[in-house]
Amino acid sequence: MLTSAVVASVYVWPLVRAMPRHDALRLLAAFHAFRFLGMNFMVAGFVSPELNPGFASEVGWGDLIAATLALISMAVLSWRRSIAIPMVWIFNIWGTFDLLNAYYVGATKIRNPGLFGAGIYIPALYVPLLLVGHALIFMLLLKPASETRKS
Repeated sequence: MLTSAVVASVYVWPLVRAMPRHDALRLLAAFHAFRFLGMNFMVAGFVSPELNPGFASEVGWGDLIAATLALISMAVLSWRRSIAIPMVWIFNIWGTFDLLNAYYVGATKIRNPGLFGAGIYIPALYVPLLLVGHALIFMLLLKPASETRKS
């Protein structure tokens, strides 16, 4: 998580904070459009057949919903719809809570990380990047309009 935060603060944040707000939010949401990767937890052979199917389903569907909300956010941001910023709030809150819930459930119910099989890269690498992405989106959403470039 620390590496993701450092890279974001050094390379990503200076770029997105200089962009028009809608464009910056659209760029960050685009990264989250790949959240369908969590559905890999439901693929037999990708993870151990002993992995709790309830956990796999919860993680997979939660990520698919987050990816769909990210794509919708990207669309309404591109079209400059009045619903754009509220939609980004919905996507970002859902996506953040979904990741935190998956971490919590994984840490409390999955005692053997080896059950993740090839999917171990998701909580080890991808989730920290996604959480930092959500933090950047919250920072842009909470920034006063007078401090952000107009879209």
